[in-house]
Parts: sequence; structure tokens; C-alpha cells
Amino acid sequence: MHGELLQLFFFIFSGGAIIASLALFGRQPLLVAYIVLGAILGPFGLELVSDVALISEIGSIGIIFLLFLLGLDMQPQALWRVLREVTHITLISSALFAVTGYIIADLFGYSTIESLVIGTGMMFSSTIIGIKLLPTTALHHKHSGELMVGMLLMQDFLAIFVLLLIISGDISSQNLMPLSKTLLALPALAMASFLAVKFVLLPLLSRFDRIGEYVFLLATGWCLGIAEVAHYLGLSREIGAFLAGIALATSPIAQFIALNLKPLRDFFLILFFFSLGAGFDLSLLPAIIVPALILAGLMLVIKPLVYHRLLRSHSETESLAWDIGFRLGQNSEFSLMIAYLAFSMGIIGTHSSHLIQAVAIITFLVSSYIVVFNFPNPIAPSDKLRRD
Repeated sequence: MHGELLQLFFFIFSGGAIIASLALFGRQPLLVAYIVLGAILGPFGLELVSDVALISEIGSIGIIFLLFLLGLDMQPQALWRVLREVTHITLISSALFAVTGYIIADLFGYSTIESLVIGTGMMFSSTIIGIKLLPTTALHHKHSGELMVGMLLMQDFLAIFVLLLIISGDISSQNLMPLSKTLLALPALAMASFLAVKFVLLPLLSRFDRIGEYVFLLATGWCLGIAEVAHYLGLSREIGAFLAGIALATSPIAQFIALNLKPLRDFFLILFFFSLGAGFDLSLLPAIIVPALILAGLMLVIKPLVYHRLLRSHSETESLAWDIGFRLGQNSEFSLMIAYLAFSMGIIGTHSSHLIQAVAIITFLVSSYIVVFNFPNPIAPSDKLRRD
């Protein structure tokens, strides 16, 4: 087992380094590169990696750290103003995208519950692509950056709620008890987390904050500990990690913690996205390619148009509205998580899960090309558009 695990890591990370280099030269998102590598090396490709379940289980820790760091970045007081500005834009656009996805899935014969999950998978835009392709000056100092971050954060809240619904229990049944239990456990855990941070973690951090190893250990233990408590209470580990992050966001060294945990998050997320690619049955592609191309095409067209129209109604300029519209004109990494979680819980079938994944990958690729070659970004091939 020891040798097999080392061999798995060799294939994943050595192969990942090669394909990531090619992706960067080709101006492609690294996330897509990891999924493609998984498809190539996995059991439906070259069969060099066969234990996808093990990789997926290890990689799921990456989702926990992703949501923990997302919580660490959320300062309610500072974000309140911009979130109020974009709330109606986010809610209306998300509803339109979900309805579009539901209608297309229903037309292709998917069940009602599968169509609902597929529609939900169309609601969000990619934080990774949206932020990574936005110049740093715009991200921190311009109104467009504020709007984009606000919209993505509001989408993150919606995504958290969707994940909560999926994991809370059987959304295909009429039994609302699991969801009721979840909704009761959520505020209780949130309050306990804030109290624990105030009376335990902050005093410890203020006393030993100069010992980096201890800070790293305490933050990691806090994240995984609250995640496990959440799981015990009937919530998900991911929701617990998110609450742990929000509770700790008021700490003076929250950003230091986030900076130190990002490599750990990325390590596990590489495994997670690799496992998605490795679990993608290429033999199913002929069965889903038509709805996947239709849905992807619709999202690539509808998302920029909807965002443009809503932002213009919000008195934003024409150029800013198109800029943000195209930058958010793809599906999200949360779509992949929704597909993964809904399939693992038996809510949707293999075809539905692969459809959501295929649409996300297609929109990642096409959208990144559109932004890189038409809007200011850090990796633009032309000097005219390149902005750090």
C-alpha cells in the first residue's frame, strides 16, 4: 500500500507539473489541466491510476480547506455595502441560469430531481477564473473589482446553501426533518464557533502568534475539528469548515493563516480535481455530448448578456457591464462539487453528473480564451491587454 500510494503521487504530481506547464504556456486554467490529466491517467484512459476512490477521499479535504479559507476572507462589516449592491443582481441572474439549465435537462429526458441539480449546477461563475484573470489593480482598487468580488461572494453564499441542501438529507423525498435538523444545528454551531474563537483561540493566538508552526497547527486543527463536529451534528464537514473560517476571520492574523494554508489547500485540491477527471467515463461522452454542448453554448451566451443587462439597470457603464459579464461567463468549480456530492449521495445518476462536469470544463476553456484575448488580464498574449 505504501509503494502504491507513492506511485499514485508520482503520477499525479509529476504528470501534473508537466501538464500544468503546458497549460500555462497555452493560457489555460490549471484546474482544467488537472481534470484532463485525471482523464488521461485514470481507469478510463491509460489506466495508470486505478484507485480513484482513495484519491477522491483524500482530495475531498481540499474542499474543506477551500471553504475554510473562503470563510477567513469574509469580513461581514467590510463586505456589507458591496453585497447589498449586488444581491438582487446575483439572485436574479442565478435564478435565470438555473431555470435555463432545468429546461434543457428536462427536454433531454432527465428526471425532475436530476434536472433540478443540473439547473443548480449552472447558477454560479468561477471564482478561480474570474479572480485569476482580473488585474490586481482592478481587484483591489477599482469599482469593477469590488462588484466582481461582491457577486462572487454572494454566489458563494448561495452555493454553500445549495451544498447544505444536498448534504442535509434526501432532497428527493418529502421528508423535511433532515433539513430542519440541519437548519437548527447551523446557528448553534455558528454561535459555539464564535464563542470558542473569542475565549479560546484568540487568547492562544495572541500569546503564541510568533511560533509559525503552532499557528499552522492550531488553524488546521480548528478547521478540521469544527468540520468533524458539523458532520456529527448532521451538517457537512465543508459547512463546518466554512463556519470555522468566518469565526476566525476577525483575528488579526487571519490573512497570515490563509496565506500559510493555501499551499495545503492547493495540494488537496489538485487531488480532488484529478479524481474528477479520473472518474470521468469517456465512454459516456457520446451520450451527453449534445446536451453538454447546448448547455455550455447557452451559458457562454446567456451569462454575459444577463450580467450586462442587470448591471446596466444598476446604472453601471456599458464597458464595465460587458467586462464583468464576460469575466463571469462560465460555470463554477462549485458546479463540479455539486455534481460530485449529488452523485456520491445517490441523488443524481452518472449521466447527470458527467453532464454537469462536461459543461463546466467546456465553459472554463472557452471563457478563459474569450477573456485572455479580449480583456485586460495578467496573462494576455498582447502587451496592449496585459495588466498585472
